[in-house]
Amino acid sequence: MTTTTITTTNFEVISRFGFVDVLLNASTNQKSLHAAIAFVPGQVISKFYAGTTQSYATYLTVQTGIDTHITLQPDFLQYINHSCAPNVFFDTTAMELVCLQPLQAGQELTFFYPSTEWDMSQPFVCNCKSSDCLQLINGASHLDQSTLNKYRLTDFIKQQAELKRSV
Repeated sequence: MTTTTITTTNFEVISRFGFVDVLLNASTNQKSLHAAIAFVPGQVISKFYAGTTQSYATYLTVQTGIDTHITLQPDFLQYINHSCAPNVFFDTTAMELVCLQPLQAGQELTFFYPSTEWDMSQPFVCNCKSSDCLQLINGASHLDQSTLNKYRLTDFIKQQAELKRSV
């Protein structure tokens, strides 16, 4: 098992879980989740389960149904930030966090928020710096089908997109 040392002085490891680390960016006070070992596409990084289930979205929930939003356990998964070029995916059917792109130790884990959210509780302007950045992130319902086709989506989001197409 390979571990990583973050060399940027702005980051501090605040929690270690063997295969991932939670880092704190001292400049922004933002936490993020980083690989502590390498992962390959298709590899399951972590199983997860619903800590709580509620009928409304918050910035810490993942949508699994029309009126079903879950908090993630283990709770370190809440530190996976958004990117328009994601390297991980929350499979809410299998309840697994899956690697999408090769990850090296030290790399931040990121996912595409609209892959799990139909309408977000707190839309935001993205600054992921990806060449395909969508700029405004506000949920899958606000994206056209050609954009959605570029991403791996949860079964729930695929179902909602299909319903939207058929109307």
